Amino acid sequence: MKDYTFYIASAYGFAALVVVAAIAKITLDYRALRRKLARFDNKEQNR
Repeated sequence: MKDYTFYIASAYGFAALVVVAAIAKITLDYRALRRKLARFDNKEQNR
């Protein structure tokens, strides 16, 4: 039986990297959306 430890560890590492990248993208997009909505809300209140 061959030792697949490196393959398994790299697969888990890559999966973790993808998940972290997705969370970072979602977080940054959410922050940008909140800023845009805050500007829109401020424009509506100034009328």
